[in-house]
Amino acid sequence: MFTDFGKAVTQFRDPKFTKTLFKSLFITGSVLFLSVFPFYWILGLILPETLTIPFVGTFHPEAWLSGIAIGFALFAMIFLMFPIAFLVVGFFLDDIAEAVEAKHYPHLSKVPHLRIREIIVDAIKLFFVMIFANTLAIIIYFAIPPFAPFIFYIVNGFLLGREYFQMVAMRRLGEKAATKMRKKFRFQIWLAGIFMAVPLSIPIVNILVPLLGVATFTHMFHRLSGQD
Repeated sequence: MFTDFGKAVTQFRDPKFTKTLFKSLFITGSVLFLSVFPFYWILGLILPETLTIPFVGTFHPEAWLSGIAIGFALFAMIFLMFPIAFLVVGFFLDDIAEAVEAKHYPHLSKVPHLRIREIIVDAIKLFFVMIFANTLAIIIYFAIPPFAPFIFYIVNGFLLGREYFQMVAMRRLGEKAATKMRKKFRFQIWLAGIFMAVPLSIPIVNILVPLLGVATFTHMFHRLSGQD
């Protein structure tokens, strides 16, 4: 697992990786900006220039508006950046996997690209599953705060491992065979997913996880294929 991750990290200098990284960063950043700016703009339209609250006094809402917008932006960076980045990188999955195979497994024949419909359906499905799962997890965080980090890593590690390995394996095996292989190595895949989930709690860094995840699980797929 650590070898797979190390190989993925060292390939970040690959021009194909760099190109995909910048494209995903640009698209993800644009989506986040377009989600924060309208929020700021709408609040500016709704809030009056001055607001008087009984027993408190009069103040200017604009002074609070920037703080609210910054808070929302931080929320978006921590909780929304990864799902959005995953959705974006899903469209470049074939490019990343091909770059890994071209460098480390040149003897393999090329495979047809996944159909755009499959990519869209899988990416959107995981996007909403992760939002839903983490929303439930947040409730548990408040109920038992000491276990919050463990719950976060276990939940997201399971989702990451399951979906990344499935999508990577489907390129060469098809859906049914990929599912069978994923179930056979479920615990190794889950453990790798937990390892990949650790950077998710770090803003900005978490945007690299989808790209790194595809590369890591591509190596893992080929390594486990020799044991299957």
